[in-house]
Amino acid sequence: MTVLDQVRGLIERLSPEPICDDCISERLGLSVRQHANHKTRELAGTRGFERRKDACSICGGDKKVIRFRAK
Repeated sequence: MTVLDQVRGLIERLSPEPICDDCISERLGLSVRQHANHKTRELAGTRGFERRKDACSICGGDKKVIRFRAK
């Protein structure tokens, strides 16, 4: 399973709740936060994924988050 698959799966499982890159990195055990950032930017705007500034459902921080909304 690729990092992109892992990131996509986590976001979809939390749907429709948003999650930030830091929490994605922590939950998936990624060594570098930029891995999550790169993958969330790649997913943004595709098949129901949206990225915007909002409160993360995990840490509560007001930052860039991504969420999946099934269409």
